[in-house]
Amino acid sequence: MSRIANSPVEIPSGVEVTLGAGSIAIKGSKGNLSVDIHEAVVIKQEDNLLKFSTSVSGKKPIALSGTFRAIVSNMVEGVTKGFTKELTLIGVGYRAKVAGNKLTLSLGFSHPVVYEIPEGIQIEGPSNTQLFIKGVDKQLVGQVAADIRAYRPPEPYKGKGVRYADEYVKRKDAKKK
Repeated sequence: MSRIANSPVEIPSGVEVTLGAGSIAIKGSKGNLSVDIHEAVVIKQEDNLLKFSTSVSGKKPIALSGTFRAIVSNMVEGVTKGFTKELTLIGVGYRAKVAGNKLTLSLGFSHPVVYEIPEGIQIEGPSNTQLFIKGVDKQLVGQVAADIRAYRPPEPYKGKGVRYADEYVKRKDAKKK
């Protein structure tokens, strides 16, 4: 059984938590986030701690309370520090350019790929082959990075494609005669 829900989430100074009927909203220096809470999960605020428990017994409600504890912990971290994912484009002619709320990718196709940047996400390109995806919502930052990577995932023979900065691509040998 999960014991994640037993550890409380500490609320740092400068972060406001609003508990509503079936929802929680967190406001910090970087932005605002809110999420709807499952009816089996109970959240109590005591001073600067959020404690999680269940209103019914069973395995699923205990698992849900641990899940919501992790979600709220990520929300608190997001509104204070934010989240960042780094992507690297590897390949001849592979380039990325950010203009307004559109990301234009040249990935070896006959046409450029245009990706519309969702609200709440900032993409920075310090060079043509490097992208930093930043935001307060951990799930959204990861999803945007995965969507961009999915246009041209790294291939194992030459290693070309879009990859995470810390990703290791195992290389294969070419066909031998």
